[in-house]
Amino acid sequence: MRRALVKSIGPIRSAIRRRGDKVSTGVAKRLLVSNINDRISDRSLYNGCKCGGPSYMFSRTLSSDAEVKRAGPLVEYERRIAAGDLEDGDNSQIGTLKELQRLYDELVKSADACRLDRYSDYEKAGRSRWLWSRLMPQSSVSPVKGLYLYGGVGTGKTMLMDLFYDQLPCNWRKKRIHFHDFMLTVHSRLQKHRGVSDPLEVVAGEISDESILLCLDEFMVTDVADALILNRLSSHLFTNGAILVATSNRAPDNLYEGGLQRDLFLPFIATLKERCVVHEIGSSIDYRTRTSAEEGFYFVKNDSADFLMQKFKELVGEHTAQPHEVEVVMGRKLQVPLGAIGCAYFPFEELCDKPLGAADYFGLCKKFHTLALDNVPIFGLHNRTAAYRFVTLVDVMYENKARLMCTAEGTPFQLFERIVTVSDAQSRAPRTSSRSRKNDDYDLCVDNELGFAKDRTISRLTEMNSSEYLEQHAEMIEEKRIQTQSDVYNNDQVVQA
Repeated sequence: MRRALVKSIGPIRSAIRRRGDKVSTGVAKRLLVSNINDRISDRSLYNGCKCGGPSYMFSRTLSSDAEVKRAGPLVEYERRIAAGDLEDGDNSQIGTLKELQRLYDELVKSADACRLDRYSDYEKAGRSRWLWSRLMPQSSVSPVKGLYLYGGVGTGKTMLMDLFYDQLPCNWRKKRIHFHDFMLTVHSRLQKHRGVSDPLEVVAGEISDESILLCLDEFMVTDVADALILNRLSSHLFTNGAILVATSNRAPDNLYEGGLQRDLFLPFIATLKERCVVHEIGSSIDYRTRTSAEEGFYFVKNDSADFLMQKFKELVGEHTAQPHEVEVVMGRKLQVPLGAIGCAYFPFEELCDKPLGAADYFGLCKKFHTLALDNVPIFGLHNRTAAYRFVTLVDVMYENKARLMCTAEGTPFQLFERIVTVSDAQSRAPRTSSRSRKNDDYDLCVDNELGFAKDRTISRLTEMNSSEYLEQHAEMIEEKRIQTQSDVYNNDQVVQA
């Protein structure tokens, strides 16, 4: 069996070596290395742990002489700069890396006190510890504070957090997950524990037992249910010793601004600031816009009614597209109008004008790597809900490195031109004519959350149409193909054994 295991990982190692000889340029250099490491090592046999660097560990015994010595995100950043894998960042990124390095050093020094090692005696006694805590409740708050990173769009928050995460030891109880995905997991677990006196306490116990160090990307609260859950969930998590590292476009004090029952959310903000060092990435550079020329997958409205359908048929080639059904969560299913070879076609209204959310979009991206979206409209007051769903869709696609081919009524900037924050609306110059003012303000949507989110969406739509992003998409497809071949080979070896 051991010979079969070593043989089965050969194709993956050779593929990694081939990809290592060709590193894409520009912004992709910032994202490619960490994403490839994340996706390939996430499927390793080492309990799903993500190991950065060129070495991939498949068991504790086989990995002892293969693991790369880790020194932290700042050291790794400098190494990649010297190797040409990353372009040199600005002072704001360097300052953020120093914060991440400080946290890394504290965690390494306090690993035992933070109970990070999943194989320690403490973890082996997990079940009895849980029972004892029910009888004698006690707090075990981590001696190390987490880190909350916030800043403008495209400033490298995700890349920096991934750089930090990739340097963490593989035997630590850690998890890196998009905030949307994290909340979907929480809701799913709450459903499973319905009827328990305090299901949030049980869910928090499960999460902290699995991952005491949580890295949440794109922290953004727009839903009243999530806001109310987070307040008590975070209290239980931090009491259990959880350490939070998060990225966001918004400062803690601006989270869920203007939301329903926000007064009930304010204690969470206080707890977040108490348990995390808050650091702003002050960079004004949007690295996503520093990409190559457009590749032609974003089409401003064409006169032909079936223009995108023709493009979709060209994409799937000789394969026949037909309706599909995608499983989402908690028994829900999403109907896909047309799909073939990993490509799906939707009219905009079928995906964003219906009561769908992040769970549906995650389910879609698990089944299809390319989405053809027809007739994206200009957003305003009349279709604000659809705008929120479109923002969520783009976030989920970007997180999954999915490819978007669409027709739209305007450029990414024009789509959101009528969406403004309160301060933007107040700063608009008054018009001398009431007639011209009425025309200017028609369909204007004043929404702080959407006004902040639109910049991120415009930035991501721009990057998703670049050759660098599409190159990463192709890398992901190739990784999945190699993984599928490896899984088939492993299954055959198990059957033969």
